Amino acid sequence: MSPHARPNDSLSFLNPADLYDPRPNGYSHVAVVRGPARIVYVAGQGGEDAAGGLAPDFPRQVARAMQNLRIALQAAGADVGDVAKLTVLVVDHSHDRLRTFGAALREMWAGKPVPACTLIPVPRLALDNMLFEIEATAVLPG
Repeated sequence: MSPHARPNDSLSFLNPADLYDPRPNGYSHVAVVRGPARIVYVAGQGGEDAAGGLAPDFPRQVARAMQNLRIALQAAGADVGDVAKLTVLVVDHSHDRLRTFGAALREMWAGKPVPACTLIPVPRLALDNMLFEIEATAVLPG
């Protein structure tokens, strides 16, 4: 059974009824971790390919960053269903960029509970022309 297919009894998500429903925007309000568990921290992943090349536009950077995130998670024996928390950095944030990211997130999570997520608009990122970065914290059974 792949890590993606197994249930993760160490991780659950909550969306309290007294808060707005964040699922259409691709995240949950609360992630709960029950121990013992193994925590995986994935550094910010941008839209670079394996050679360090960066796509010139936001949608392609988001798509590649999401692909890079999955590669990093799988290297640790995790997958998107194990992610408890995302932090996203967006240069020149706009509603169009939020829609692009939200669609990519919903596609990647494909009906699974979506993690808690914080999106931070920023003036720039580490590399020239980098427009998007995503980091993750995943939880695996101990």
